[in-house]
Order: sequence, then structure tokens, then C-alpha cells
Amino acid sequence: MSVKTVSDLIIEYFSQYPNQDLNHGPVVDWVTQEWLKSNSTSPRDPWRAIRSLYERGILIKVRKGVYRYDPDAVIENELQDFTPEQKEEIFKRDHYKCIVCGLGRRDGVEIHADHIIPRSQGGKAEVDNGQTLCAAHNFRKKNYKGTESGKRMFIRLYEAAKHLGDQETMKFCADVLEIYERHNINGHIIWNR
Repeated sequence: MSVKTVSDLIIEYFSQYPNQDLNHGPVVDWVTQEWLKSNSTSPRDPWRAIRSLYERGILIKVRKGVYRYDPDAVIENELQDFTPEQKEEIFKRDHYKCIVCGLGRRDGVEIHADHIIPRSQGGKAEVDNGQTLCAAHNFRKKNYKGTESGKRMFIRLYEAAKHLGDQETMKFCADVLEIYERHNINGHIIWNR
């Protein structure tokens, strides 16, 4: 008999209620109860496993703490992985180097074909939606994408304000971007004043 993981139990629970909006609390309670039938300690972080299943496109986040399982959406999402041919085309276009740091296979660095718009947000498996990231930057994107996209947004806003001669908005963006720099947040994203 195979041992069920926490994720297996979560999927089992959601599969019993397809296309229904479910609060994560009762799911966690049920998973914990089932887990304890064959384990002596409580499962570790079932709510994180729910979030991971959402990030992988298996669950749909309806709102904070509420998720839905749609079997048709799971099948559609599984079709959104890059094919080996698409990955090779993305790597070749990006010269087999991470677009953020410039390191790649020649440097002994593992590279990934990453969805620019994530699958969980409707991103398609198309070469134009792909980019080459090293393992470290792919990890950072998944875990720190909010701060990175925030810094990039302020840089774009700064550039637009500069083009328009909008000194007030430039000053605002500069203040925010200086805080990023002071705390060395996303230092790999360069802000050219």
C-alpha cells in the first residue's frame, strides 16, 4: 500500500467536492485527521501544501483562504507545460543564459524555462511567454515575485515620469527605489538614474 502525502490527501478531499468553493480550514482539519490514522505526528503545514497546489495549477484560488478544484482546469493547466522543443527554443533565444544574471550552462549553472505570466494566472505554454532563468532566480521569482515586480514597476514609472518631465512622480519613485537599494532588496534589478 502506497503512503499518501499531504498533497495527495488534499487532492482527495477537493476531488470529493469538484467545482465547489471550499474554505481551507475544514480541508486542513480533514487532512490532519486522515494523516493521523497512519502517522504519529500531525502533518507539516497542510495550508502551505494547499497554496503549493494552487501555484501548480491544480487548485483555483477564489479568494484568501478559499479554493476550488475544477478537474477540467487541471487537465487544461497540465497542457501548459513547455514541450522539450519549446524549452530548447527559449534557451537558444536567450543564449542559454539567465536573463537576470547572465549565468548559464557554460558557468555550470542549471537553467530553467520559466513562464513570464505564471500558469496559475493564465500564462500559456508559448515561446513568447517563456524566459530563461537560472535555478536561483527562478526560485526567487516564485518566492519573492512581489518585491521584484514592485521594483520593476517603480523603475518603469520613474522612466515614464522622467520622459514626461514629471518631477514630483520622479521624486516619489526615487524615494521608494532608494529604500530598495538601502536594504539591498532585488539588487540584481538595476535602476539607472
